[in-house]
Amino acid sequence: MPRFSANLSFLFADLPFEKRFAAAAAAGFGGVEYVGAYDMPMASVKSLLSDNGLEQVLFNMPTGDWEKGERGLACRPGREDAFRDSVVKALDYAAATGCRMVHCMAGVMGKGEDAGELARLYCDNLLYAADLAEQAGVKILIEPINPLDMPGYLLNSVEQAAVILDQLDHPHLALQFDIYHAQIVGGNIAARLDRHLDKTAHIQIAGVPGRREPDSGELNYPFLFYMLDRVGYDGWIGCEYKPHGDTVAGLEWIRPWMPAAK
Repeated sequence: MPRFSANLSFLFADLPFEKRFAAAAAAGFGGVEYVGAYDMPMASVKSLLSDNGLEQVLFNMPTGDWEKGERGLACRPGREDAFRDSVVKALDYAAATGCRMVHCMAGVMGKGEDAGELARLYCDNLLYAADLAEQAGVKILIEPINPLDMPGYLLNSVEQAAVILDQLDHPHLALQFDIYHAQIVGGNIAARLDRHLDKTAHIQIAGVPGRREPDSGELNYPFLFYMLDRVGYDGWIGCEYKPHGDTVAGLEWIRPWMPAAK
């Protein structure tokens, strides 16, 4: 049976962030994930998790200056020190919250920049992060993001990510397989999931097109959930979608898979 994690950066967005933890627990979720909560004290995040009986499944490293267009620092020349600081900060929060997976966003390419040079810097930074993460018992995840939603992002396809993971061959680097992004870039989800499941530590879902509830759009998620059960996937599945309206009202799709859903 799949285990579903509520992405609090997307779900329950009508509530203040700190109230989304209780809302997720009340809706029947056992785990949460989000972009980051670095503006909150670590002790406060830990209390929100423990008070609501939730597992911290995943969050992102600090991604740089979002308002200025940064979408991660790992491939950005001149931002090496900031990247290393972001690794330390993320691992501190992971230790405080019991989180065992941290997503490292790659960053975006500027016009005229050499993709090969940026990829080499990205890989060097991933190894730095993975070495520190290994000491902390944490895995660093990389997630391909489609170029329509995030133009210029360095890592677009699952196949690109698989090549990087094979080349770096580090036990604390793994794939974050976002089915929404993978459907937009390549499709053929069942075969690609099966092919890359050995590298996959976390899966995320949303309907395509529109990034709405998983029961909307062109993907047959029940088929994929049964397939994941059949092949023995025991990780979390992150619900990273934008509800059409009220989050709880839109959870009808999850009830066959999460009996505790309210």
